[in-house]
Amino acid sequence: MTRDQAAEISATSHSVDVGEVTTRYLLYGLLPSWFVPGVADWMMHRRTRIEETAGTKESLIHSLMMTEVGVPIALTLRYEINPLLLSVQLAGAAAHEATALWDVRTAVDSDREVKPIEQHIHSFLESLPFGALAALMCLRNDQVESLLRGGRGDPDAWRLVPRRRPLSRGYLTGIGLAIGACVLLPYGEELLRCVRAARRRRRDEKHEKHGNHLQYTTADAATWRAAEHGAKGD
Repeated sequence: MTRDQAAEISATSHSVDVGEVTTRYLLYGLLPSWFVPGVADWMMHRRTRIEETAGTKESLIHSLMMTEVGVPIALTLRYEINPLLLSVQLAGAAAHEATALWDVRTAVDSDREVKPIEQHIHSFLESLPFGALAALMCLRNDQVESLLRGGRGDPDAWRLVPRRRPLSRGYLTGIGLAIGACVLLPYGEELLRCVRAARRRRRDEKHEKHGNHLQYTTADAATWRAAEHGAKGD
């Protein structure tokens, strides 16, 4: 389909501001709905007792993935889309996908059961970043073209530019509270639970090792006394 054909189809469709509708979808649809599979994934980790299997390692991987997605989102909410921000978004999406593969491999190698429903939840968590990024690139195709040119001719291409129309304080506060309630709180609890379980295992292993040492020492002492008694009898 050529650009002229696309323009003709757009002209014959309902008269709506596609850019405005897409922006509303991203802000009030896609981003808030992202928290749902995130909480569901945390619930699956809890049900399969992550602290007793993959433990702290997998929980830290989850924190890394949230950072890889969270940093580009935070920057996008505060700054204009330009080649620099697009580069950060693309790098974050690629890193998130690679880390997701590492995450599943870690879970499988630890014998934690990754149920089909958890795999389905992962499909949402992996596809949403690409869906959001694709929509943003369609909205700001001029900046995509600038990125492909290396930002030539654009003095603001490689610096963070504050939004000309900042998002409302109420919206940013709401998103911040949602992140705290649906991301930081549950996954912080998960990491804390894994750390505590690891400490408990180390403590139990230490006590077991100490107990075995005392047992061996007592046995050696009994053997020595028996040998000494036999020597005196001779």
